[in-house]
Amino acid sequence: MRKYNGKAYIENEKHDINDLMEIVSILRNPDYGCSWDKKQTHETLKKCLTDETLEVIEAIDNKDDENLCEELGDLLLQIVFHAGIAADEGAFDMSNVIQGVADKMIRRHPHIFGDADIPATPEESRARWQEIKAQEKMKKEQKTMQKEKVQ
Repeated sequence: MRKYNGKAYIENEKHDINDLMEIVSILRNPDYGCSWDKKQTHETLKKCLTDETLEVIEAIDNKDDENLCEELGDLLLQIVFHAGIAADEGAFDMSNVIQGVADKMIRRHPHIFGDADIPATPEESRARWQEIKAQEKMKKEQKTMQKEKVQ
């Protein structure tokens, strides 16, 4: 049994997100990783990402919790894989993905994490989410336009 960083990875032992990230890193290692995994890019994985997303939806539609659990794992693998590719390219890593989505959830729920009034209905909550999202998009577009002016 091979060990990586002093650890053997064994099927059916308890694993967490850090193990999954390390497994993907091992698979993509340029010296000893899997030849298929090493050559993947964001572009080559687009079909896999789409297929796994559709399989999650199918499991939901079929109310198949066992399959949903498996398919969510496959979708999570795609996320970790893409973050690993980005880390290899120096763009971002999984911690940036997690930080970004956590910040977004906090920002878009000011009635839970801030001091905004609690919406009376789910529809009001959704409307607030959409309003905050639109404001974020406008700010992002303004930043892009300012960057283009500087160049």
